[in-house]
Amino acid sequence: MADNKASRELIGNSRAMQMLKQRVERAARFDVAVLIEGETGTGKELVARALHYLSPRCDGPFVPVNCGALPESLIENEFFGHRRGAFTHAVGDSPGLLRLAQGGTLFLDEIDSLPPKGQVMLLRLLEEPVFRPLGADREQRFDIRMLAASNQPLELLAQQGRFRADLLFRLKLIDLRIPPLREREGDVDLLADHFMKSVAQRYHLQAGCLDAVARDWLHSHHWPGNVRELEHWVCRNLLLGETVDAALASPHGAGSSSGEHLRYREARIGALEAFDQRYLRELLGRHRGNITHAAREAGKERRALARLLKRYALDAASFRSGTS
Repeated sequence: MADNKASRELIGNSRAMQMLKQRVERAARFDVAVLIEGETGTGKELVARALHYLSPRCDGPFVPVNCGALPESLIENEFFGHRRGAFTHAVGDSPGLLRLAQGGTLFLDEIDSLPPKGQVMLLRLLEEPVFRPLGADREQRFDIRMLAASNQPLELLAQQGRFRADLLFRLKLIDLRIPPLREREGDVDLLADHFMKSVAQRYHLQAGCLDAVARDWLHSHHWPGNVRELEHWVCRNLLLGETVDAALASPHGAGSSSGEHLRYREARIGALEAFDQRYLRELLGRHRGNITHAAREAGKERRALARLLKRYALDAASFRSGTS
């Protein structure tokens, strides 16, 4: 069993990421299907690559395929391949995904977008590892591990009849949930620093640095695009030659001259603090001082919210008694 760069790039020291890494390392040992679920931009393919390169199949191929890009009429050809003359434009033999991934791992991304015909085909493949290329006379056996990923809740889709429940059971022998960036306390700073170094190295630039204002902004942003959004933001601002602290602290990623930047920075600190206090007071008021419920609505870990309350000297107990 070999390691690989992909398995080491599951970057994060948060409790949520540490738990995920442990599950990935354990799941990699067992040659069974794994379902990876998580929001867009959380790094599902990175987790799939880690599962492959930490597994006994690490020397075999890793073949990713986006199910959303597969035309329904060509699904069988994409998976099974074809022999010369199987149809009008088949001027030669073509291996399908099953042959390309032989001995390794086939990663089916956006599995939720696989049409009904494809779902039936995949269920059959999971039950019996044989297939017949289009135009061939004989069936062939294959030896691959299948990993699937979705940014949609497959349990709900199955309940709605939009995804086969029997296929879901087959895929979900082991399931991994990737936490969104907003649930990964402390990882934003770690990832931002990592991306600044890697982007600077890739394009032969000088890496920027984040000041306190930029880090405050990073912590306050909701990151709907998760890790991918953070990486693209850092990359864009470094390539444009803007200072990372100014660019990340600005809603539009715009830099400014040093004098204007200082006045802007002071004004923004005040605005951020005013926003934080107003938001926290309203949040605690809605939940009558219950920090656990308030943290869930805010999308923050309980400890992180408690630190914010301490920073602004807000006593959750006073909101329970209605004195605040």
